[in-house]
Amino acid sequence: MEFNAAKAKEIIESGKAVLGLEFGSTRIKAVLVDEANQPIASGSHEWENQLINGVWTYSLDAVWEGLQDCYSDLAADVKRQYDTDIENLAAIGFSAMMHGYLAFDKDDNLLVPFRTWRNTITEQASKELLGLFNFNIPQRWSIAHLYQAILNGEEHVKDVAFFTTLAGYIHWQMTGKKVLGIGDASGMFPIDSETRDYNQKMMDQFDTLVAPKGYPWKLREILPKALLAGEDAGVLTEEGAKKLDVSGKLKAGIPIAPPEGDAGTGMAATNSVAVRTGNVSAGTSVFAMIVLEKELSKAYPEIDMVTTPTGDAVAMVHCNNCTSDLNAWVGLFREFSEVFGINVDMNQLFGTLYNKALEGDKDCGGIISYNYFAGEPVTGLNEGGRPLMVRTPDAKFTLANFMRSNLYGSLATLKIGLDLLLKNEDVQVDRIMGHGGLFKTKGVGQSILAAAMNSPVSVMETAGEGGPWGMAILASYLVHKKDGETLDDFLNESVFAGCEGTEMQPDPADVEGFDRYIESYKAGIAAEKAAVEAL
Repeated sequence: MEFNAAKAKEIIESGKAVLGLEFGSTRIKAVLVDEANQPIASGSHEWENQLINGVWTYSLDAVWEGLQDCYSDLAADVKRQYDTDIENLAAIGFSAMMHGYLAFDKDDNLLVPFRTWRNTITEQASKELLGLFNFNIPQRWSIAHLYQAILNGEEHVKDVAFFTTLAGYIHWQMTGKKVLGIGDASGMFPIDSETRDYNQKMMDQFDTLVAPKGYPWKLREILPKALLAGEDAGVLTEEGAKKLDVSGKLKAGIPIAPPEGDAGTGMAATNSVAVRTGNVSAGTSVFAMIVLEKELSKAYPEIDMVTTPTGDAVAMVHCNNCTSDLNAWVGLFREFSEVFGINVDMNQLFGTLYNKALEGDKDCGGIISYNYFAGEPVTGLNEGGRPLMVRTPDAKFTLANFMRSNLYGSLATLKIGLDLLLKNEDVQVDRIMGHGGLFKTKGVGQSILAAAMNSPVSVMETAGEGGPWGMAILASYLVHKKDGETLDDFLNESVFAGCEGTEMQPDPADVEGFDRYIESYKAGIAAEKAAVEAL
């Protein structure tokens, strides 16, 4: 669709634009979209978490300073592009990185500094709750933080009147409503996808577990109410409008969508909310999310269970390492070329080496790459990694096999986690959307992922504006959906119509080769563990 600045200005001035705003771990970003859900303005604010007394945190002052600066930056972009001001909007949505722990007393005072998803201080709670629920509770989940505080005997727990995520906190301050989109809520406490609410049986188990402590609350009383995408989540209050727009131009009364987590906005931004669809984000780290048709037969520590913004169960495999080691090797080849006085464009170098990998043996000819810059819980390496290249004496040590092994290695840990779903649980996938740096070279990362998953993989020409755009779409759905229109239908018809992207089917020979590679890879993990211990 051709951009029309005059039309965009008219949409902003008539209050028909929709705002999505997301708090990432290093950047807060706002995206304004028009009635066709196309971005027309943006703003951002850089920020960093702090390690205070062993806890990764952001101060509430930093939250508000960041929100206000991000919105001001958006308003300045609107002024610069269209010579107008934002006074009214059709809808707003707030999203943020999931999980963590923001706990408040009955007078709305923050009881302890915000404990973010990045903390790994809840191992005991995580293990005990897995045993209690027979459901994987990752360390970063809000319930793990609450229960660890109980195990630690922390004085503040008796005074908790409400706890929530970062997106839930912002939404509460904007609307006065203690609610949370179900996708974000699924990272606080397990969700029952039948009832589209917190799992009542597990809630009862938790209340029974902590009853001897004599706290004056039951778990449901202190959790935000879980809402589905498109449900009424309140409107911007006068006080909220002043907190968001310090210039005072923004009017109150704007509908605000249920606040979501970054997993849910990522699903919306990649059109991956329907059952049997999923998305893989591959950059410095890599994660896959697949929307399930039915519950898994058991809990897997390698797999996190969350939901779509409409409450369907999603299996998520998250790995700490993806392209860092691959990028380091490409950097070495660049240095090699410069020694010979050849200055190579990095995009050309990546493209050439990636395409060379396609000429390699399907199983990489006996070369195995462990890309572990960081620890990797999926394969049992909880401490820092040691990048490792291993080969047998009779391996076919060619450039093509070397590069192919690096590409396989960047997705190998993800494949190990996904094989639990695709092979052990026979999870069916109709379409996977790939996005992130690994897919920049056309057809290469895409074919490797298709081989890893034995599933068709699509890559769009543009992934939009990522999370904040996904949140704007969810806010747009709130006010623009037709009667009975599902989020999946809205995405297909009003957002992604005509931009399906390029789909690639798995090559059976690639699938078989990657399976052979992964068997050698798993057998060699003992060498990686020995390297961590020895070096």
